[in-house]
Amino acid sequence: MLPHVLYLIGVAAFAASGVLAAHRANMDPFGGLVLAFAASVSGGTLRDLILDRHPLYWTHDWVLLTVIACTAGATMLYLRRRELPRRSLMVVDAVGLAVVTVMGARAAVDAGVTPAAVVILAVLTGVTGEVVRDVLCGQFPPLLLREEVYATAALAGAVCYQVLHWLEAGPALTTVAAAGIVLALRLTAVFRDLHLPRLQGVR
Repeated sequence: MLPHVLYLIGVAAFAASGVLAAHRANMDPFGGLVLAFAASVSGGTLRDLILDRHPLYWTHDWVLLTVIACTAGATMLYLRRRELPRRSLMVVDAVGLAVVTVMGARAAVDAGVTPAAVVILAVLTGVTGEVVRDVLCGQFPPLLLREEVYATAALAGAVCYQVLHWLEAGPALTTVAAAGIVLALRLTAVFRDLHLPRLQGVR
């Protein structure tokens, strides 16, 4: 029950981030809906395809699809009445990244893959929605490929999840701790304007 509720929170956050990105790109409501669904389900879809899990998780979960649609609609209505808050896209995206990364790690662990594969699949699950969203918005390079603490935050959370699982810390503690690390790192980078060093050219 708890993992499904967390997943709903994660996809709702990504759905809101998709609408916010569409708003900034001056898209119409249909574009906002497309970005909401693309940002929400892309990471889990890639994970399920790699793990050869069928049917895809979102194709038989009407609650999840309803949450995405309702979140997208509510966000659009909010934006019609109020201005876009500063850093709002980054904040809701950080929430989605934290939750979806941890859920990706959980699914990988349940599939019985190697620890390295757990970390890789967790990061892919977390960041894919953002990449798809930014590409559809025409924003290049996407956030992932800039000097942002983004994939590195997901990586830290994924490693934390794997270590705590190995230590048999318990599913609740493992989930909360790993998601907390991702969220703390990402929000700290956003509000303190922290960036990774750029790759310097070799003369």
